[in-house]
Amino acid sequence: MINRIGVIGCGWLGLPLAESLVAEGLEVNGTTTSLDKLSVLKENGIKPFQISISEKEISGDIDAFLYSLDVLIINIPPKLRGKGPKESYIEKIKLLHKAIKRSNVKNIIFASSTAVYGDIKGEVTEKTEPKPSTESGKQLLECENLLKRDRELNSVIIRFGGLIGPNRHPITMLSGKENLSGGNAPVNLIHLDDCIGIIKKIIEHNHFNDVLNAVYPAHPTKKTYYTQEAKKRGLKPPTYIATGENLKSISFCSIFLINKYNFLTPIN
Repeated sequence: MINRIGVIGCGWLGLPLAESLVAEGLEVNGTTTSLDKLSVLKENGIKPFQISISEKEISGDIDAFLYSLDVLIINIPPKLRGKGPKESYIEKIKLLHKAIKRSNVKNIIFASSTAVYGDIKGEVTEKTEPKPSTESGKQLLECENLLKRDRELNSVIIRFGGLIGPNRHPITMLSGKENLSGGNAPVNLIHLDDCIGIIKKIIEHNHFNDVLNAVYPAHPTKKTYYTQEAKKRGLKPPTYIATGENLKSISFCSIFLINKYNFLTPIN
């Protein structure tokens, strides 16, 4: 029986996820890199741990955090975009993997991304061979494989589409931009509520040792979708060159959509 959950990375997704698990009556350990945020976790019924993972070391009591967990949720973004020096995401996950091996944790949920599919065209399912084209995608795929190859662990990989939800939507950055490429390419997005719901269903049904895509099943074109979203928010729409050089449409994980999970939040 699953009673205690650990969430590494209580940020935009991890914090509301941990809060939702607490509301289900589960014991939840949560990590943050910020001293100031420890009180926020505690106030929401989450046992707080200040833990930071670099490519060279793990700062904080990772062994105490992992102690007697039934499920560990790894929700650490690669953060390999932008300027400035970048630390190896692979080395971070390798260090975490070593800590997991010292513990009794066997069930792992790893938050990955559809970035592992790169620029593949056409419909993409969990059976599609990943071909990442970005550094983030490449490192995420290697970390996925690290966990999947460990036969002593029961790992489920969730490849999330673009995350949207409260205070997070691509249109805020795209508004007013001109001559963007890929206007005919489909969007592959998922709402925060669905991310949380899918993770909770995995735990509820003890569904491990699998790879799942998690994307809203409707795929309007970027030009259509972002124009509509800009108008809803009173923003200047972006303009697109209506090309379709990257017609990648990602299928939602059908096992949950058909059999277990019939709630989906519209992508708006």
